[in-house]
Amino acid sequence: MTLIAGEGGSNKLSTGTIGLRDVLPYERMKEIAASKSEEYATARPYPHIVIDGFFDDWVLDSVLSEFPTLSDENWERHDFPEEVKLQSKHERSIPLFTRQFLHALNSASFLKFLENLTGTQKLIGDPQFEGGGLHQISPGGKLAIHVDFNKHSYYGLDRRLNMLVYLNRNWKEQYGGHFELWDKEMTQMEERVAPLYNRVVIFSTSSYSYHGHPNPLNCPPGMTRKSLALYYYTLGDTLRGEPRLRHSTLFQTRPGEHFKLNGRQLARDLTPPILWRMVSRIMGS
Repeated sequence: MTLIAGEGGSNKLSTGTIGLRDVLPYERMKEIAASKSEEYATARPYPHIVIDGFFDDWVLDSVLSEFPTLSDENWERHDFPEEVKLQSKHERSIPLFTRQFLHALNSASFLKFLENLTGTQKLIGDPQFEGGGLHQISPGGKLAIHVDFNKHSYYGLDRRLNMLVYLNRNWKEQYGGHFELWDKEMTQMEERVAPLYNRVVIFSTSSYSYHGHPNPLNCPPGMTRKSLALYYYTLGDTLRGEPRLRHSTLFQTRPGEHFKLNGRQLARDLTPPILWRMVSRIMGS
């Protein structure tokens, strides 16, 4: 494993003595949970927060040093009119330090931080990283505005929170790839967030938490938009008054936008999500 120069716990990478206190910023977590919970709850168009400089740089540098290349065979490729991206979620294929870091973000202490910040209690992490894990977008890629699947296909848990960790150094405004948050009626964008290095976005998921990065990526050839995605759940419905019938990812069109359906997309839309994922893995797509 490559040793990343830096402070904090980076020197422990070579000795194997790294622990949660090295990779999680406990004091920062405590301060943010105490001072930002009201900001989170009252944010528009739905509860969310954007935090810069959340993790120690050496931690994310270590993730970047082992981030899989575009040619890595373990990427799961999504290629649809509304979704063009790469995803790597299988534990056995995620590099060692990154895997340890992802598990830290599912730890009891990090779950407690999220509970204190968001007010969502009894959160449960996802060791399977369903839909999450490592994400990478090449030039021209995008993710249309959508609401996420609302129940875990294996555990049956109710999805409550998303956390995105951006890994893009020297990112310029003209590259695009901005994360957009849209209102409940899908009439206007309420916030637009550049995917800058060590920027974290945390938001509550519901039947109207419309989000995505819908404009094709415009970064130079050889450069990609990299991120980590963590999703958190609860046992049972804690959102009073909101129906929680199971649904898959539901894409939405922006005003004046249209998706051109193809045969593969139609097959996916008509196939139960768990069966589609099984078929996709067998076909290597």
